[in-house]
Amino acid sequence: MAHPRAGRPGEAAPVKFLAAILYSRGLGVETRLFPELETILGRIDYRGRGYPFTNTDYYEDEMGPELHRMIVSFEPLGSPTGIVDLKLGTAQIEDKFKENGSRRVNIDPGYIDYFKVVLASFKEGPQKIYLGKGVYADPVLLYQSGAFEPLPWSFPDLKQGIYMEDFKAIRAIYREARRAGGPDK
Repeated sequence: MAHPRAGRPGEAAPVKFLAAILYSRGLGVETRLFPELETILGRIDYRGRGYPFTNTDYYEDEMGPELHRMIVSFEPLGSPTGIVDLKLGTAQIEDKFKENGSRRVNIDPGYIDYFKVVLASFKEGPQKIYLGKGVYADPVLLYQSGAFEPLPWSFPDLKQGIYMEDFKAIRAIYREARRAGGPDK
């Protein structure tokens, strides 16, 4: 027997927005960046630790040495289609923090749901799905058998599992928020 909603359009389940933040030393993440992010993403409800970003030197020419990356998540839940405007908004925030024409922060907003982590990108790629306004959805982790698994194209630091405890904690906050909001539709 087919699922009762098979072949019928419906709204997507709400997702939890997050951001993977790559930043330069001395940026003022908590005092300067977080308030900016909260204006477009909502209150920060989870803040991961900043880990040294050493897997690639891709960003060093622009952003300098001693980069760090952290994962943060935000309230409230929203539609997954919201990552288009969030990516555009975080690009404006990146511009506010530029020095001498170079970025000091790279913000990849995205979302987590029960099944995956998706980041927004301005770059196309074979796995990325175009969403509009120059923004692509990049699925980077799948949740399987109680753990997040990287995909072949996931960033090297995601493949190493550095942020897995962060993603598990954010997924738990998401699950609780979904339960509080009522049963799945």
